[in-house]
Amino acid sequence: MTTTWRHLPASAREIAEAATEAVDAARDRDAGAYGPAADRLTAADRAGLVLGGVVRLLLEETHPDGLDGDDVRQVLERCVRSAAQWRPDVDPHVLLVLLAGALGVYDPGDDDAPPDPAAIARHAPLLVADLLAAAGRPLEGYLSAAFAEVARTELHD
Repeated sequence: MTTTWRHLPASAREIAEAATEAVDAARDRDAGAYGPAADRLTAADRAGLVLGGVVRLLLEETHPDGLDGDDVRQVLERCVRSAAQWRPDVDPHVLLVLLAGALGVYDPGDDDAPPDPAAIARHAPLLVADLLAAAGRPLEGYLSAAFAEVARTELHD
């Protein structure tokens, strides 16, 4: 990891380290490293919130004029096709929930089968890695921005 996370509280450092490991493993299609990193994310409280922020920031950057249904479908299809080559258990519904949640349009009360935190943790790095590849950027800046956004939100709540 090139970025130091020492300034973050221990729980946030755990999210940053696990997310970096999982996204790197997803990018490299390294199933052996991916499983343990996704397990670390599952155990890290609020990892979904941080990774959701990363997804939202990446979507905003890669679609500066906004997203429409076709854009969401293209992102979803690209990610599923890419991930399915090495993760046959990829679930398009979970990825769609991640996309909708990052965009603020997902209501788990309206979902007959909302994904559990473990499913979110197993799928979020796949989506982040895919969006990072499309953006041609590294994770660190987005992760730092997502942590800053969470901190701002907590400060104002």
